[in-house]
Amino acid sequence: MDHHVYVYTTPNGVPQESKLATYMNRQSTSTPVATTNLTQSFSKISIGSPVTSKKVTPQSPEFVPSTRIVGSSTSASPNFFNSFPGLAGTTPGPGYTRGVVDSPHSGTVSPHLTPQPSPPPHAINNCSPIPHVALEKPIGTVAVAAYQENVGGTTYFYPTSADNSITTNDTSVPGNSSITSGYQVYPGTPSHVTALKSRGGNSSFFISEDTRMDILSRNALTLIQPDPEQFPDLPQEVDNYHELCPLEPIPTNPLQKAHLGYQASMYKATHVKTGTRHCLRRIHGFRLQNTKCMTYVDMWKKLIHSNIVQLKEVFTTKTFGDNSMVFVYDYHPGSETLLTKHFSSDQLNGYVDPFATDPSAPRPYSHHKNNILRHQQSNKLPESLIWNYIIQLTSALRIIHAAGLACRSLDPTKIILTVGNRLRLSCLGVMDVIMNDTSTATNPLALVQHYQQEDLTALGKLVLALACKSTMAVQRENISTALEVVNRIYTTDLRNLIMYLLSQQQRRSVTDLMPMIGARFYTQLDNVQSRTDVLENEVSKEMENGRLFRLLVKLGTINERPEFNMDGTWSETGDRYMLKLFRDYVFHQVTEDGRPWIDMAHVVQCLNKLDTGVPEKVCLMSRDEQSILVVSYMELKHCLEQSFDEVLNASVATDNVT
Repeated sequence: MDHHVYVYTTPNGVPQESKLATYMNRQSTSTPVATTNLTQSFSKISIGSPVTSKKVTPQSPEFVPSTRIVGSSTSASPNFFNSFPGLAGTTPGPGYTRGVVDSPHSGTVSPHLTPQPSPPPHAINNCSPIPHVALEKPIGTVAVAAYQENVGGTTYFYPTSADNSITTNDTSVPGNSSITSGYQVYPGTPSHVTALKSRGGNSSFFISEDTRMDILSRNALTLIQPDPEQFPDLPQEVDNYHELCPLEPIPTNPLQKAHLGYQASMYKATHVKTGTRHCLRRIHGFRLQNTKCMTYVDMWKKLIHSNIVQLKEVFTTKTFGDNSMVFVYDYHPGSETLLTKHFSSDQLNGYVDPFATDPSAPRPYSHHKNNILRHQQSNKLPESLIWNYIIQLTSALRIIHAAGLACRSLDPTKIILTVGNRLRLSCLGVMDVIMNDTSTATNPLALVQHYQQEDLTALGKLVLALACKSTMAVQRENISTALEVVNRIYTTDLRNLIMYLLSQQQRRSVTDLMPMIGARFYTQLDNVQSRTDVLENEVSKEMENGRLFRLLVKLGTINERPEFNMDGTWSETGDRYMLKLFRDYVFHQVTEDGRPWIDMAHVVQCLNKLDTGVPEKVCLMSRDEQSILVVSYMELKHCLEQSFDEVLNASVATDNVT
């Protein structure tokens, strides 16, 4: 009986009579496998053959099967594939049958329907195509010698020692029946993040609208420029900083003092060398008498904390027309002070103070008490928010006191509030320089412990003012009334904490506040971690969008290119023509009645398939509807990479010539 010879052809191959062959000059040739050789080899096997054992060297042409789990793709040694070139392809031969899911964007799908995502590549069954994963390195071979034993026609292989191993390019997970793939795609919002996000108007593939607007607002504030007509006297450059922009109205009233009799102003500035933005705190008319205080500056510069605005440097200047001391800090755009956030004058609800015309006039006790009650009852702060502030403030004070320093500026005008109720202590180090005591110049840190106790007292007054929503509550004659309000509205723990901070009979410490905070610290930690999960999910979405953007850049560089290497038809021939038709398939589809069909899911899905190079086929039609090309995404990806490399190499060659 004559043996028939079957020629193996790749299922994704291009027929010779197809016009697609004119655009792709990379057809793979197959070597026919004669069944005569296989029959002769099998005829030599006998069931009764004696057991033989021989040593196999790494150079031996024997086929060594890899230890693979059930359901994973098969890898073997290169020697086996060299013997049968027709079996070296990654796609199945004609003898294999496998169901393939049609593309949702093929001609059989109506453009009125929103494309559904492709089946995940991990679920491989009878209705899922095996994903094509490009091998980045050759398939592994046996690294050491092994022993072979033939028992009844079955060959067994044993390593020479326990340390010997077989290296393969297996993508399977040990101990699991699933395999990984090289596909990179955003899998969607995780289930644990879905419950944390707000319900309305969330995007599935793009950054949320609230986060986007917040980032855009801060970016706009960072790039804002001053108006030369409004600030004609503003210097162009101060030391190593330029582009000064006032962050608050420049004081013009000599009686308006900010730091112990000195006027102060704040500016946003850009460093001339690094281009980073900083906040400049200028002390007007200050002359430094003693350089011993620079010891504090060096200590503050080393202090880094999430609730502290870090001090960068301090210098003196005469650029403003006087002797000014400038403190340089990190710049946090969009921040506001705690005084503006919770103690603004617009919270009086239309109430007119009868003593506003004469602030120096004496006020009755009942007026102070009623004013405190009115502020507290009209718009009181949730206790959870107050404890949130306490945890952040004590965290900053703990690191400051541990470094041998004192804050000395713990008041609502020096505490800034950023996104997510994040508090930061600002203007640190200013009081240490201004209030430098010449009597302690030999030991600048002599009064640090006294200043640390004042920090705790200032913290107690700040918490009391927040609980009463009034800065008048911290006045000496109003403290007892304010504590009564706190005891009536809030828990006993908050009142005890305030009483401890305001007491002067014992030596206090920040660490003593931890038992009073108690389990509320875990609530704050949970909120921070939940926000981190949400932001991490937003970053993962933008990472995938950046990948698709790079893919669109490649397509835009190739499509409709007017001329390349003196060839005006380069973008209309060869691989570029297929990319042009693919561009029309993705972006220029129309409905049955000729209306443009725009579907973001269709665009994202097609670009993802192109980026991964899946073996799925797509039908491309020319604009005159006279030519139809059936090509896989794998071939389109090859065309894209090859065409873009031509343009990239030409640009690099031009740069080298110039």
